[in-house]
Amino acid sequence: MKATLNTLLRTSYVAGLGILIGLSAAVIANFFVAGILWMNDSLLISPRSRMMASSEWLLLIATVMVPALGGLAVGIIRHFIDEKRFHGPPDIIATVQTRQGVPATQPGLLSGIASLLSLGSGASVGQYGPLVHLGGLLGSLWSRLFRMDISMGNIAIACGVAAAISTIFHAPIAGILFAQEVILRHFSLRALAPIAVASIVGYVAANTILPQPPLLQIESAEILHFWEFGLFLLLGMASALVAVAYMQSILWVGRCASAMPIPAITRPAFAGAALGVVALWFPEILGTGGENLRFALIDEAFSRWELAILLILKILATAWCLGMGFAGGVFSPALLIGSLFGALFGSLVATLSGVNSSAVVVYAVCGMVAVTAPVIGAPMTTVVIVFEMTGHYPLTIAALSSVALASLTTSRLFGRSLFDRQLHQRGIDLSGGRSKALLTAHTLQALINPSCLQLSPRASVNDAMLAMSQAQVAEAYLVDAAGRYLGTVHLHALISAAPQDEARQYAPPDDLYLYSDTPLWESMQALREFVGERVPVVDRQYRLIGAVVESDVIRAYLDILADMRREEYAPN
Repeated sequence: MKATLNTLLRTSYVAGLGILIGLSAAVIANFFVAGILWMNDSLLISPRSRMMASSEWLLLIATVMVPALGGLAVGIIRHFIDEKRFHGPPDIIATVQTRQGVPATQPGLLSGIASLLSLGSGASVGQYGPLVHLGGLLGSLWSRLFRMDISMGNIAIACGVAAAISTIFHAPIAGILFAQEVILRHFSLRALAPIAVASIVGYVAANTILPQPPLLQIESAEILHFWEFGLFLLLGMASALVAVAYMQSILWVGRCASAMPIPAITRPAFAGAALGVVALWFPEILGTGGENLRFALIDEAFSRWELAILLILKILATAWCLGMGFAGGVFSPALLIGSLFGALFGSLVATLSGVNSSAVVVYAVCGMVAVTAPVIGAPMTTVVIVFEMTGHYPLTIAALSSVALASLTTSRLFGRSLFDRQLHQRGIDLSGGRSKALLTAHTLQALINPSCLQLSPRASVNDAMLAMSQAQVAEAYLVDAAGRYLGTVHLHALISAAPQDEARQYAPPDDLYLYSDTPLWESMQALREFVGERVPVVDRQYRLIGAVVESDVIRAYLDILADMRREEYAPN
């Protein structure tokens, strides 16, 4: 009876957690999107407001000045963040994968405000990345309020992310998959229940609180020939090249921007002004491009030349805005870029084949998910989004065909995702899996024992052996007057040596030592061939700090892996 009662209480707690986080994340996501739309209409960024502008001169001035002033505000906000960079999905991923700390609240909130200003003023950035980050940050805040442990805190973060995705895409299953595929990177029953509740609550809230129109509205998308699945596979491989070009462009502009003789605080303003000038001729590059995405799904809405030009300009505009310091995501532009490329591919297929092939919308959707999935590292999520938003099973299978080869090709050419590449540049390598990331995030610092036998490099063999005997150890560390480590002498090497010789002569030249900031992963690799009691630990100036016992390193290694397994497989 008591066990049953505990189970019911635990289940109620998990469900309540999902409802609380899901509802709050959904409210924030809805108001965030509504805020962007209101700013776009008020500032003459949206196509509808531009068509209804009262003055052509006002429209021209707004096209240049609004992104520039928005960039100036974003640059000022960025100045107040210690790292001098905006936070986003990579920070949420790093927090969960390394199990260290929590997402920084102040930089996270400032990044959300900066993203709202960037999107509202027409920067060519995405809205979904900031929403994922805000959802994860909200989940973390709730976990801290209820004093949850690290494992439940990570699940709370995933709940917030799932609710945000479910709310903005009207796709609760995709929200669940995204949280486990991209954020947690494991699937477990312990995490599934609260994440599912949060995602469902987000979906319900999306249809009751400031409801937004769905991203895709596709009434008919029949696949006419089975041989076209071969073309969908080919489209996936080609889309991988587009995705790689898109991601590399963002990274390249970011590197170039840091070398520009422009103060960092004014770079977004400069980028906004340049974007506005180009938008005088091509206003389609402004904002997230939601309207252009819908047009790309309509046959002959764009000519082939328009598709190609807009595709190239959108890649360049997004790379320019993000690289120069605007805040925002990469998801929304990737959707548009992929749909434009898919539509262009389908148009060319229809012309070159000379047969009645499937509608352009089929190729546009396949291209859309084939470019987006490798960028965010979520192939299954993007496929499920297509199914949940269209309810069209054959179209979903076609999209899966493209996504499968696109993700495989991109992983070989670039890596798992842009998020992982950005984390790698910060010293967080997720390419070896979650266990390696966890072990790399923990260093030897907590395992160091400062109590160890130290000898002068001039000590004789007799003095060294006497000191070891008194300390009851079989090794000693040679340290100069400045505290720098010079080597290790072992008792077994001194037994047959002349008593009056300097002990330093018998210190092996290749004895192992470790730095205090050496990650546990690297320490375990270094200890593969080690034989001895303890390993000396030094700082980066080679000053001896202490020593670590091999068994302590192994114990810490196993404890971290056990915590990871417990998070993944422990019952609710």
